[in-house]
Amino acid sequence: MSDKVSTPIRKRAAKWVGAAAVAALIAGGAVESGLVAPNSAHAELRSMSQPIQNVPSFADVIERVKPAVVSVKVKVQNVASRDDGPQFSMPDLPPGHPMERFFRQFRDQFPGERGGRGQRPRQFGQALGSGFFISADGYVVTNNHVVDNASEVQVTMDDGKTLDAKVIGTDPKTDLALLKVEGSDFPYVRLAGQKARIGDWVVAIGNPFGLGGTVTAGIVSAQHRDIGAGPYDDFIQIDASVNKGNSGGPTFNLSGEVVGVNTAIFSPSGGNVGIAFAIPASTVDQIVTELKDKGVVTRGFIGVQMQPVTKEIAEAIGLKEAKGALVAEAIKDGPAAKAGVRTGDTIVAVDGQPINEAKDLSRKVAQVAPGKTLSLTLWREGKERTVTLEVASQPKGV
Repeated sequence: MSDKVSTPIRKRAAKWVGAAAVAALIAGGAVESGLVAPNSAHAELRSMSQPIQNVPSFADVIERVKPAVVSVKVKVQNVASRDDGPQFSMPDLPPGHPMERFFRQFRDQFPGERGGRGQRPRQFGQALGSGFFISADGYVVTNNHVVDNASEVQVTMDDGKTLDAKVIGTDPKTDLALLKVEGSDFPYVRLAGQKARIGDWVVAIGNPFGLGGTVTAGIVSAQHRDIGAGPYDDFIQIDASVNKGNSGGPTFNLSGEVVGVNTAIFSPSGGNVGIAFAIPASTVDQIVTELKDKGVVTRGFIGVQMQPVTKEIAEAIGLKEAKGALVAEAIKDGPAAKAGVRTGDTIVAVDGQPINEAKDLSRKVAQVAPGKTLSLTLWREGKERTVTLEVASQPKGV
């Protein structure tokens, strides 16, 4: 938060009026087919009264989709394991001793059995986030980190009605979670079938700082961002204002379709600086479908550890471009090792689809159902060769 003294309201208003006049002149050009005299106050006021063309209004979109967006309130329970802190034993004091109260208060800071280490009491807190209905029968999408360790979850609708929700499933690797509210005929929104383009207008709706139903607007700033949040990072970057509490909320296109789920911000100060990241709708669709059907997400696994192909590596192994995934290790008895993949190979394509970087391979393999056959195009000793393998299920903890 800035420590600078705010400009007085009157002065700010004057500056804004001047800026608005300039904007109107630039956008409108000539007014009523006549040229605007640069020093004419009358002409300036007339130009300000003219509507600025080609600037979108989000009101119609927001009116349609806002009822489907909810605030998520979570009661979080954290239970510490064993207390490795200081030990304390209550001394034997006669009843009514003046130090009895002091020692009891001190003992309460280090709970457990007398003279030993025990388990700390359960600690409860609250978390706030956002979410949105994706079906009329009460399924709600939010972030995994919003409902992580939740003992109770409630959603508050746009009309103020609060409902209990159940966590159907979570996927920490993509930071998505699916909730269910009992009931029917809920307002809901659809996921976009086409990904947003850089420069497209977007609208974010959520519950920043507990102020539910907040709407902000901006554009798509970038695609395919890797922010180190997980192995499958592929975020949309937007510049719509997103703050704490917006997590799990939707970002809409101008057709009222969800193009992303807000999940992270880049912020040296802790507040919005115009860089926010959303999980793309294509990822949300895939993960939510699995969570709804099975409660968990099953990913493909071929058993390789990878590293990026740098320009120097590409030159050393004879590749024309620094693309693909270099195999640092083919895990023993894994699908890839059994198929003949070995350390030093470079995987340049999966089922004929080029691999640009190591994370491309992770994402493509993860999307393949276990048991299916996959072909890998390898670059080895200056030549391409193809191997086929049966995809396994990703082990827990990988």
